[in-house]
Amino acid sequence: MKGDSKLIDALNGLLADELTAINQYMVHAEMCEDWGYGRLAGTIKKRAIVEMKHAEKLIERVLFLEGQPVVSVLNKITIGKNVQEMVKNDHKAEAEAIKAYNAAMAVAATAKDNATRKILQDILKDEDAHIDLLEEMQDQIEQMGIQNFLANQVDNG
Repeated sequence: MKGDSKLIDALNGLLADELTAINQYMVHAEMCEDWGYGRLAGTIKKRAIVEMKHAEKLIERVLFLEGQPVVSVLNKITIGKNVQEMVKNDHKAEAEAIKAYNAAMAVAATAKDNATRKILQDILKDEDAHIDLLEEMQDQIEQMGIQNFLANQVDNG
């Protein structure tokens, strides 16, 4: 099915966001693992895997719309040098993704492509959950202090 070119461009923009997030989150997860924060590393890796699934859905949809998925473009990756910076940078990435998904849903609506709009809506729900978890982490760091937060992220197993 030949899709709307503006929508395909929007989907490729989202794909760049997802591919960027995957890279950023995997580096953050490995840094946390290296520092001994296994629980936190696992949480971040799970988020990266969800982002991989989002990228897969976007690629599938671009191909369905007879477009060319662009997997060679990454946005600026912002690696935190400590856990607080990581959470802040990941929160910023999720906030930007939420804005981009909302904008892409508007493009899908204009193109009268409700199937693509539904796919984007489903992904947006995951992004909302991601930002909620990051805000929960920020609240915990603020309320209990970074040392207590990090003590809870050590995997003793």
